[in-house]
Amino acid sequence: MSDPSIETPSPIDPAPDRDPMRDYYQLRNTLLITTLAISGGLFLAVWAFYSLNTALNYLLGALVGLVYLNLLAGEVEKLGAGKRQVSKKGLALFAGLIILASRWQELHIVPVFLGFLTYKAAIIVYTLQSVFAPPGKTNE
Repeated sequence: MSDPSIETPSPIDPAPDRDPMRDYYQLRNTLLITTLAISGGLFLAVWAFYSLNTALNYLLGALVGLVYLNLLAGEVEKLGAGKRQVSKKGLALFAGLIILASRWQELHIVPVFLGFLTYKAAIIVYTLQSVFAPPGKTNE
C-alpha cells in the first residue's frame, strides 16, 4: 500500500526544478528548426519530381508557414502576461497568402497551401517523438 501523505507529481505538472519558459523556448526552437528541415527536404523533393516553379511555390508557402509559426509562438508567449487570447494576425497572414496565390499568374494555390501546412508536419513529428521516446529520454 502506498502512503497517501506522499504526493506523486502529475505528468502534466512540470518538475519543480524545471523552468517552464526554458522548456517553452526549447519547444519553439525545436518546432522552428524541424519545420525548416522538413521544408528544405520537401522543396528538393518537389523540385526533383515536378518543376522549379512548383517547388518555389511550395517554398513560398513553407516560409510563410514558418513566419506564421513564429508569430503564433510570440502570441502564445504573451498569453500569461495579461493577454487572454491570440490575435488574428496569423489568420490575416494566411488569407493574404492565399489571395496572392489566387491572383498572381505564376503562383499555384495547392503547392503554396501545402507549403504553408508544413509547420503542422513538424508538430506531428515532435508529438510522435514525445510519444515514442523511451522513459527518461523526453526532449530536454
